[in-house]
Amino acid sequence: MASSSGLIKKLKITEPLSTFPFSILDHADTLEQLDVSGTGLSSLPREISRLKKLKIAFFSYCNFTVFPKELASCPALEMVAFRDNGMEDIPEDVLPPRLRWLILTNNALTKLPKSIGKCSRLQKCMLSENQLHDLPEEMMACQKLGLLRLSANRIETLPSWLFQMPELSFLSFADNPCSTASGTSSIPSPSLAQVSWSDLEVQELLGEGASGIISKGIWKVNGQKHDVAVKLFKGDITSDGTPVDEMRACIVAGAHDNLIDPLGKVHDHPNKKGLVMQLIPPNYSTLGLPPSLQTCTRDCFLPSMGLSTYQGLGILMSIAAAAVHLHEKGVSHGDLYAHNILYNEDGHALLGDFGAASIYAGTAYPVERLEVLGFAHLLEDVWGLIKPGFNGTELRAHMQLEALHKRCASTNVIKRPGFHDILAELSGLHTLLSSSHIHRIRNRRPSLVEVRA
Repeated sequence: MASSSGLIKKLKITEPLSTFPFSILDHADTLEQLDVSGTGLSSLPREISRLKKLKIAFFSYCNFTVFPKELASCPALEMVAFRDNGMEDIPEDVLPPRLRWLILTNNALTKLPKSIGKCSRLQKCMLSENQLHDLPEEMMACQKLGLLRLSANRIETLPSWLFQMPELSFLSFADNPCSTASGTSSIPSPSLAQVSWSDLEVQELLGEGASGIISKGIWKVNGQKHDVAVKLFKGDITSDGTPVDEMRACIVAGAHDNLIDPLGKVHDHPNKKGLVMQLIPPNYSTLGLPPSLQTCTRDCFLPSMGLSTYQGLGILMSIAAAAVHLHEKGVSHGDLYAHNILYNEDGHALLGDFGAASIYAGTAYPVERLEVLGFAHLLEDVWGLIKPGFNGTELRAHMQLEALHKRCASTNVIKRPGFHDILAELSGLHTLLSSSHIHRIRNRRPSLVEVRA
């Protein structure tokens, strides 16, 4: 992709490569993003260091069995992806020093280098579907780490220092010996209705995420037709975990007023796993957009997006209630993001997408307090979407929300409140706002149409 001045900032190559194309270096003064995924490339030349402005590099679905040391000499490199390479080794001191986002999903790694601790800017680390037995203690020096995916590895025990990381808020660790969802789990395997693929009529697309595609559908049961949502998983592994673990967490979580309820499991699709779920009414909208390459671990929002105080508080109450329910079941959602939330004009919200969920019941891990930081980020985002023009009661509510955010975002993980306390405080604020009647017609909330106009 060229800029208006004709300078190349983004470059994607799709044809098969046996060697690195040196013609790429012709753009060394301007190239910021390089994508050679799927080309079969297996090595890099030392001359790649000439790409002084390269920030993002994708080498997924290639043949790098060893992490290329040459990338350490790229001074501006912040994001690197080596998904599905069969990578077996990351030598010491080969990771780019300015790394913020590292994707190593679905490889054959048995350990991480101790030198990962030198990546002080690391915020997002995707390690699902490898053969890791533990994490190096030096990794605790990555104090900015906010999202860590460890699902489908061989980790016996999560290190205690992981629960002292001040910014870690999105963690997945399903399908490890340390998770009670493993094969040795003492938790009874829950059941869900078996749905034949022939009993489903899939209609228009509703949405698509990292793990699968969701479509509107009709489920035929005993001659009756039921409107449902059908989620078909894209493959056997996602950046967050596996479809099997997602389905199990969904089932363990069960029904709740603020969760998208699972209704059945597709058992005979010719090549995909799938879930049948409740169909959400069309008056619900997605709250946020997924993180961008720039925001890394934080969601994005449309510039026109706006909420009333009452509406925003309703959303926060809904998600806190869902989190209370999940953690009572020993389930961590792992992805408490606005882009996984649907809401209506009254502020009622539904939490979906269990792709990063982990079952931890029976363990001593303080997982809930990590997830509380994720809620703190959501609180901050919702707070930022509320339109100005508060009356006295609303101003008081905002001051209390600010104080709650501060407690939820404490760098001392154990001192953060639990979701029971969070929900109680939000409920009190909701009562306060209800008694002021600001949600009535005389102080009418703007409709979604008005807000987005």
